[in-house]
Amino acid sequence: MKKQLSLLALLCSSSVYAEQAPKNIIYMIGDGMGPVYTTAYRYYKDDATTKPIETTVFDTILTGMAYTYPDDHTYVTDSAASATALSSGHKSYNGAIAVNTDKKPVKTMLEIAKEKGMITALVATSQINHATPASFASHNESRRNYDEIANDYIDNKIAGKLPVDLMLGGGTKYFIREDRNLVEEFKAAGYQYSDDFTALKDIKQLPALGLYAPVGMPFALDENPTRLAQMTNKALNLLDEKKQQGFFVMIEGSQIDWCGHANDIACAMAEMDDFANSIELAKKYIDNNPDTLLVVTADHSTGGLSIGAHGQYKWETEVIKGVKATASKLTGLLLESNDMKSVWQANTNIEFSAENKLKLEQAKKLGEKPLNLAIKDIINKASFTGWTTGGHTAVDVQVFAYGAGASEFTGSLNNTDIADKLINFIN
Repeated sequence: MKKQLSLLALLCSSSVYAEQAPKNIIYMIGDGMGPVYTTAYRYYKDDATTKPIETTVFDTILTGMAYTYPDDHTYVTDSAASATALSSGHKSYNGAIAVNTDKKPVKTMLEIAKEKGMITALVATSQINHATPASFASHNESRRNYDEIANDYIDNKIAGKLPVDLMLGGGTKYFIREDRNLVEEFKAAGYQYSDDFTALKDIKQLPALGLYAPVGMPFALDENPTRLAQMTNKALNLLDEKKQQGFFVMIEGSQIDWCGHANDIACAMAEMDDFANSIELAKKYIDNNPDTLLVVTADHSTGGLSIGAHGQYKWETEVIKGVKATASKLTGLLLESNDMKSVWQANTNIEFSAENKLKLEQAKKLGEKPLNLAIKDIINKASFTGWTTGGHTAVDVQVFAYGAGASEFTGSLNNTDIADKLINFIN
């Protein structure tokens, strides 16, 4: 009788697992998006006219936390080591692109998906051969070998086929070179090619390659606040046409990290908004396709961001919302203009006080870098935003999941656990 009950329990367990196993996987990585970023985003998006603080998409699908440490001399990871862990289930050293500590290639989930006959895709706002996307479809001892990594997107054949069926992001500098024109090779392999973002809608088929900037795409705050959401929507529409084969797509909110490195809070919140809107699109897709799994996480946190600073118990989101350009762009505008007050007032709602005027004028005389630092100092002080570093931190990051198999991603995880669970689904 006990054996019969055990067998019944096993069958029931297997049945549940089979029901949960996803056919399609949407993997989203917010580069540099530590827990403080999602918290800050909630307050940034809060409707100040209502008493409750509204939740965001991150609050609705939070399932766990993950460690981010590399297999290196430090607890603090870079994007390459973390992406290698997140793509393959193997810890490695900082700078490693899907290779282990012996610099030997490790198989990634995208490669496994391709071997299984699934459609594969990479979407990023950085260059498409930057550390995170690179760690899914290439292998290199150094993340800085951008040309070699780009070459892998042609040369790293999987079962005789190119590894990635759809790539959207930046990087023309690395794909169209004097020594090799990879774009022409992709075209010869049957890929539709696009380098005009306004014509994104015209990509009608797979395989396809879209490269929309020489390196990384412009910041959301400076040019197009929804460019990642637009690419996500295009990718999901194209992949949906091939969903009978099953698909794997990695979508990166690349420049959350870049804004964090710059200690630019307005820049960071704009990137978070674009990433959050992209997650909403993925959730909506799963609502219509319940055989699909969405997993969202970060590779690490950046900047040591704090919500509140200077010993004051406040964080002024209206100041941040009033900033209309990144500090980098605002630096350029102020350097070019003889009317600093007009430029300042057009791009911020911070008073052009005598103190701020003097600070900016003195910094401008010293050059671009001092002026950039002065701009950020004024914005951070006015908004009570704190930063501890221009680099990464070792804080645990959040894990979010939705759809088929989401219950597998609960609790305290290692970043390699996320990869192992996804690879298990693909296998």
